Amino acid sequence: MSLPTDARVVAVELFFLPVHTRVPLKFGPETATFVTCARAKLTVRGRDGREATGWGETPLSVTWVWPSKLGYEERHQALKNFCLKLAEAWVGFARFGHALEVGWAFQEDVLPGLIAGFNGVGGGSRAAAAGSFAARTSPPANEPMPRLAALVCCSVFDQALHDAYGRLVGRPIYETYNRDFLASDLAAFLEPAAGADVSFKERWPEDFFVKPAPRRLKAWHLVGGLDPVEADELTGTEPNDGYPVLLRDWIRRDGLTCLKVKLRGNDPAWDYERLVKVGRLAIEESVVWLTADFNCTVTDPAVVNETLDRLRDEHARIYGMILYVEQPFPYELEEHPIDVRSVSSRKPLFMDESAHDWRMVRLGRSLGWTGVALKTCKTQTGAILSACWAKAHGMTLMVQDLTNPMLAQIPHVELAAHVGTIMGVETNGMQFYPEASRSEMAVHPGIYQRRNGEVDLSTLQGAGFGHRVEEVERRLPEAAGSFRG
Repeated sequence: MSLPTDARVVAVELFFLPVHTRVPLKFGPETATFVTCARAKLTVRGRDGREATGWGETPLSVTWVWPSKLGYEERHQALKNFCLKLAEAWVGFARFGHALEVGWAFQEDVLPGLIAGFNGVGGGSRAAAAGSFAARTSPPANEPMPRLAALVCCSVFDQALHDAYGRLVGRPIYETYNRDFLASDLAAFLEPAAGADVSFKERWPEDFFVKPAPRRLKAWHLVGGLDPVEADELTGTEPNDGYPVLLRDWIRRDGLTCLKVKLRGNDPAWDYERLVKVGRLAIEESVVWLTADFNCTVTDPAVVNETLDRLRDEHARIYGMILYVEQPFPYELEEHPIDVRSVSSRKPLFMDESAHDWRMVRLGRSLGWTGVALKTCKTQTGAILSACWAKAHGMTLMVQDLTNPMLAQIPHVELAAHVGTIMGVETNGMQFYPEASRSEMAVHPGIYQRRNGEVDLSTLQGAGFGHRVEEVERRLPEAAGSFRG
């Protein structure tokens, strides 16, 4: 069935925006001081011939999407090359429909082949003709691009697709996830878990949204593995740029009440002391909630259980402040099908890196995970469908950050507001590169600054994601690739 509001992609421009961190950002064994944000300008055409343009953006966070012994720059270049291949593929994808339908069809029918055939080449002859860079690196044959990395690259275009679709029909995108604009109900995308009393027939994404969506959200602050908590941890190399460095100063300046504590996962003694140290300071500063992120490096649930049990026995108040535990175990659930019920019996346990799509969420639920940390960097399409599947099966949601600056922050906070989370939204771009978003902050000050422990979404207005990008005074670099179907 087709609808008069259906659209297809007809043009894409791709930009790469370099951003440097003000302090190092550690993930796993690697530390980053630089990130490239990929930004897409995507044009859709409706069945009536009208066109509209939308925008999407995501940091290509190499260390998070592609943990490896490969060099950083080799992976970084490969991600950029893959973005160029995606840009060309999106323009060649003739599927009409709502953005959710087109986005899911692309991920199902096109993306797997692109991943399988990827050799590091950035877009082929059309990309070269458009002035794009030539490939300089290729991933080794024995280490293909991870699916998570491919999803992050794809999300740039998928976000832009949803924004453009909303602009084409003249509605905020979250007002279109219903029977008026979608030709198919959720049963066309999702399957219930075996034995679950769940049906997706005659159910639509908006049935799972919070109404009305809040315009203020509690903000979670990241306490990174390298972040100084107390003054005795300072090394003298910290920036003197007017922004806080110590955790206590961040809490007081931004009125924070929610802290996410990054742990090592492979050093139980360090992890325990870190939780105690942050927890004590949090109590002194009237922080309400903590989360513990074990960094995907744990393979035995007993490691997490012993840390939590010791905290419960020796520091009951800090233990009580832990709202949930985030992704202690390796990314790929199919390769590491660990039964995690012993952990989730202690605290809610949220999938993050493992939650590639609703099928992985279904697998995670069968292993004992109780919640899902959504990210728009895994595509807006995937986040919406995963949210619907999880909520239908009684799982709790959170929306986690990829240290989103600039336009990437906007779909991120909108997702949290509409799907409903266990508590607010993680947002830490203002910790690691606050100046990167200065142009966007002039239009949306409440989204790029945390005040009274919250972010304020009230300036998001109009069709699509409500970026109001025309009002943002940002000079973009020359396009890395430009394609039109």
